[in-house]
Amino acid sequence: MAKLPSFDPRDVPVQAVDSHLPKPRAASLEPQALIARFASQHDWTPELRKEAKFIEREPAHASVLIPLVKRDRLHVLLTLRPTHMNSHSGQIAFPGGKADPEDRDAVATALREAQEEVGLEPGYVQVIGTLPIYTTGSAFIVTPVVALVDPGFHLQPNADEVADVFEVPLDFLMDPANHRQHVVDWGGEQRRWLSMPYMDGSTERFIWGATAGMLRNFYRFVLD
Repeated sequence: MAKLPSFDPRDVPVQAVDSHLPKPRAASLEPQALIARFASQHDWTPELRKEAKFIEREPAHASVLIPLVKRDRLHVLLTLRPTHMNSHSGQIAFPGGKADPEDRDAVATALREAQEEVGLEPGYVQVIGTLPIYTTGSAFIVTPVVALVDPGFHLQPNADEVADVFEVPLDFLMDPANHRQHVVDWGGEQRRWLSMPYMDGSTERFIWGATAGMLRNFYRFVLD
C-alpha cells in the first residue's frame, strides 16, 4: 500500500520563497481569459512532471478535477483527505482518483470522482482544458482537468474519502510569493517539494506535494 514518507511537512525548513518570480496579471485569471488560454494551445513548459518514487507498485492512471468556482473572483475547491486513507492520508488534494475501465477518458474520470467524493454535480461544471500529466511518488499517473464551476451547488462529501472541503482564492495560489521550496532527506535521497500554506480564518491549510506541484504548473500556464 502507498504510504507517505514519515515526516510532518510543516516541520521541514523552508529553503526559499519564490517572491522573485513574476505574478500573473489579474486579467489572466478571469474565466474568459482562461477559456481563451486553453483554446489557443499556446506553447509553455510545465515545471514539474514527476516526483521521486517512494513506493514499489504498478503505476495507475488517475485524474483530478481542478474546480475553479466562479465567485467575486475565482476560488479553487480543495479537499482534505482523512487520516485513515492508504494513499496520501491527511493531505490536501483536488477531488479525483483512479480511472475505472468504464471511464471513456481522463475528463470522465475527473467528473465521476468529483461527484463521488464531494457530490459536485456535472451540471455545474464546465471543463475548459487539461494540464500535463503529473506522476506522483506513489506511482499515480495523474491528468489534471481544469473546470469552471457555477455557484449554487450543494456538496455532499463522502466521509470515507473526504474529511473536509474548502476553497482558496486562485490569485493567492497563483502568486509565487506564496510558493515555498522545501528539501528533506528521505530514503537515502533528497526529496524536493513545494508548499503553499493558506490561512482559512484560524485554520492553516497546508497545501503541499502533488497538489502544490500541479498548481505550480498551472501558474506557469497562466503566465504571459
